[in-house]
Amino acid sequence: MRPLLSVLRTTPAAWSLPVRAVRSPNPWKLDSICSRCRIQQKRQFTQSRRLTDQNAFSVDHPAKLVRVNQKHGPGLIILALIPIIAFGLGTWQVQRLDWKTKLVAKFEDRLVRPPLPLPPRIDPEAISEFDYRRVYATGTLRHDKEMLVGPRMRDGEDGFIVVTPLEREGQSTVLVNRGWIPRKLADQKDRPDGVQKGQVTVEGLLREPWKKNMFTPENKPEEGKFYFPDIEQMAELSGSQPVWIEETMVADLLEAYDRQAKGIPIGRAAEVNLRNNHAQYIFTWYGLCLATSVMLWMLVRKKPNSEAMRRVRQNRNW
Repeated sequence: MRPLLSVLRTTPAAWSLPVRAVRSPNPWKLDSICSRCRIQQKRQFTQSRRLTDQNAFSVDHPAKLVRVNQKHGPGLIILALIPIIAFGLGTWQVQRLDWKTKLVAKFEDRLVRPPLPLPPRIDPEAISEFDYRRVYATGTLRHDKEMLVGPRMRDGEDGFIVVTPLEREGQSTVLVNRGWIPRKLADQKDRPDGVQKGQVTVEGLLREPWKKNMFTPENKPEEGKFYFPDIEQMAELSGSQPVWIEETMVADLLEAYDRQAKGIPIGRAAEVNLRNNHAQYIFTWYGLCLATSVMLWMLVRKKPNSEAMRRVRQNRNW
């Protein structure tokens, strides 16, 4: 018994060998372990490494969808529609410019003709054929039925347009736009020289009825407030025909100052005052068409995102 104990004391490394084998990172390489234990430990180690690699990949490299070389999309389609729409609007403005130019030429041709006497009774349906035609009529101005339309600005000063029925003896009554007066002379008592009495002859332009825009408020005839000349409404209130005549005067600055000082309405000049801005609209729409076409061409010709392709290649290398 004593020899055996002495032997065991002299060989402590033999007793510690299995413990060191379990702690070794590669225990299956040791010959001191049986084959069955070595196979089982190898499986456990392989499975542990696999789970570790999967967790590291899911944390460090999360899944992400990347679009590469994607040229077409909703934004590109909208950008492609803009030049088409702009070109169509520019072409429409070309047609409008041609129409407006011919219309102005027609009205200017009517202005140079001598004035016509106003018929005893006018057909309202035929007024469009005589728009901007110079006419004259004789009668009595009914100042008791005067209507002020406004406010209207002239040279930075607030005022009104004076509308007075012209009563023709044995003939129909028509509405006459006598011109502009300042607000301070709205009361007839403040402009005695502007209230003409007796027979007068009015010369002016025969005009079509006005059209109200969406921003103008409705008239309040019961309060004597007219924000726009509703010819049908004003003719009914004054017992006149829906015929609108704009009294004209020579475009003279001194004459306008003299009339304003005396309280006489300042009439308009015998000229066509239609706005013709279609040339500017043509330039705007065609310019927009050209600019968006260049942007579309640059976007289509642009190369795909190289950074995105590099990332995709790196993903493939994983």
